[in-house]
Amino acid sequence: MHEMSLAEGIRGIVEDQARQRGFGRVTRMRVEIGRFAGVQKEALAFAFDVVMRGSPAEGAALEMIDLPGRALCFDCAHEVEIADRLDPCPDCGGGKLLPQGGDEMRIKDMEVI
Repeated sequence: MHEMSLAEGIRGIVEDQARQRGFGRVTRMRVEIGRFAGVQKEALAFAFDVVMRGSPAEGAALEMIDLPGRALCFDCAHEVEIADRLDPCPDCGGGKLLPQGGDEMRIKDMEVI
């Protein structure tokens, strides 16, 4: 389950930021997850709760924000949203698409006290 290592990475960021910025606790965290990132949200939520024990983010609410998959169509030159990496272009039906986004995962923001 790679979600556990993702949660451990988040914990490291939280601890670094707590030291640098001097906050004591995270009450809420929003994480953006791209459609193609391969993250199972239920597993990440479980891992987050387990890994954050004893950290400034223990008990913090985790909000996961879905980001769409995006691709550049070589046939019509539009950047389009796609549900699957192998989908055709929704504008022209072309099949020559270059993924442009949707595989990212990042912390959007944290509420701290």
